[in-house]
Formats: sequence, C-alpha cells, structure tokens
Amino acid sequence: MANYIHVPEGAPVVPKLDVTLDEHDYRAGALKLIKTLRPHWKPSEVKMKSFTDGITNKLIGCYVGGSMQDVVLVRVYGNKTELFVDRENEVKSFRVLQAHRCAPRLYCTFNNGLCYEFLQGVALEPEHIRSPAIFRLNSEVPSTACLRDEMIWLQQNLSKLGSPVVLCHNDLLCKNIIYNQQEGNVKFIDYEYAGYNYQAFDIGNHFNEFAGLNEVDYTLYPGRELQLQWLRAYLEAYEEYKSQGTQVSNTEVEVLYVQVNRFALASHFIWGLWALIQAQYSTIDFDFLGYAVLRFSQYFKIKPEVMSLHLPE
Repeated sequence: MANYIHVPEGAPVVPKLDVTLDEHDYRAGALKLIKTLRPHWKPSEVKMKSFTDGITNKLIGCYVGGSMQDVVLVRVYGNKTELFVDRENEVKSFRVLQAHRCAPRLYCTFNNGLCYEFLQGVALEPEHIRSPAIFRLNSEVPSTACLRDEMIWLQQNLSKLGSPVVLCHNDLLCKNIIYNQQEGNVKFIDYEYAGYNYQAFDIGNHFNEFAGLNEVDYTLYPGRELQLQWLRAYLEAYEEYKSQGTQVSNTEVEVLYVQVNRFALASHFIWGLWALIQAQYSTIDFDFLGYAVLRFSQYFKIKPEVMSLHLPE
C-alpha cells in the first residue's frame, strides 16, 4: 500500500492535543479532550459509550443529554498497531476524504488516538452489503519461507493485470460503511489503512468481507451473478465520475471480474499477516491467531480456482 497521500489546499487543519488515554481507564483522559472540543459541556454530565465492534482500536462515544445527537468519537489506538498502521497517513486520508465530503469531521488527534464526528446511520451487516439497493481452521500457520514465496508470486502475477491505482479505503468491512436511509447515501469511516492501491484490491477485499468477521462464513462470498451486477454499477459510477459517460461494455465488466477475484487473494494474504502481528502484540480479546489461520486457509483453498480465471481477449 502506497503512503504518498496528498492533502488538498484548504483542507481543515487538525489540532494535536497533548493527551494520552489509558484504554482500560479512559474517562479522565477523554474528559481532557472534551474540555477542548466541547468546552460548554459540563464534565459531570458527559456520558461515555464503549463500542465493541472494532478489533484494532478502542472506540468511545462521548455525549451529553438523553440522545446521541452530538457525539464525539474518541478512538484509542491498539497496542503496537503502529507496527502495521501508518498513523500519519491515516490522518492525511481522513483530511482528503473530509475535504471531499466523504468522511466525518476529524476534530483532533492526540498522543495515542484521534477524535472525530459520529455519523448518523446504521453500520452494515454482511447481509446488507449483498443488496443491490445499497451498492447500486484448523491448520498450521504457513512457514515464513512459504509466505515469502507467496508474496513474490502475488507481486509477479497481480501487477500484470492492469488494474488502475486509485485512492482506496483498504478495509471496507460492514461496520465501516454507514448507510443513511433518509438521505439515500452511504459513507465510509475509519481510514487507518487508506492509501493508493490497486482498484481491484479494494473491491476484492470488500467482497471477502461479505463473509463477516466474528463468525466468518466464506460461502457468503458473492457469486458471479451478484458480482457482475455490483461491478457494472461500480464501473458506471466510475466512468461518470471521470466524465466519460456511463456506457460500460460486457468486456469491461469481465475484465474487472477477473482482476477483483485475483486480488481477493492478496486481501486474504495481507489480513493473514496483519492477524499474525496482532496476535503478538494486541491486548484486545480476539483470536487473532485463529483468524490468521482462517485467512491463509482460504487463500490456498481458492487460489487454484481464482487462477483459472483469464482476462477476455
């Protein structure tokens, strides 16, 4: 994943606050942040809700009153996540997307996290991302030598597919997609892995997330028919954005289909490596080692089928 994110001129400046939060006893530190971000809130009236869906970081929602209308989200980085995540790059990605009205407002960063706007809406479940209306283990971890060989093989094979490089989210799991039914739109959250990457990787990674996270079921990976519908809708929007009309040929869809399913291999590989690092350092209660085995097992399972796909001539 590339790390040269360019922040547009005029993007809001994000203050850095000299505050460090204890992920196990976070209230005092969170109140220091709120004192700056919401000085009119009385500390005794600030309520805090811990969100439990994240497995990389700890997320706390701070608000006052009976309803969560104005919520400051405080995200505390997971232990040693800087070994895998470029936090400076994450903030740049946040600012770029915010400047284009594709992200919540980033209020500030602090020593081991950041604060941002809570988006009203519903975090999607696996069954939701299959809807056209919204998009219109038990084996050993591969050896280091095996992983090194597979990485070289991926680089050699995927780089030849001709997938364009675009600004990618790189972690489009269900909970990172917020659907606002009233406004009829979706927005993405959490940009810690965002960066320039192959277009087909972002889509293949998203398709892998159809399987869910806590109870992974890869039989839910979208079939060919659903993928072709999704990819055509994507290409039509992509071409329209580039001011090249919305006419998309069957060949273009077939090309993207092959690219995406091959790059889905890279998605399994990368998140398998990520899980191995998390298993070593994370303090979050999650079976990261089991998840690594799951991703690598799926990688080797689908590799022969995926590599039998060929670009149309």
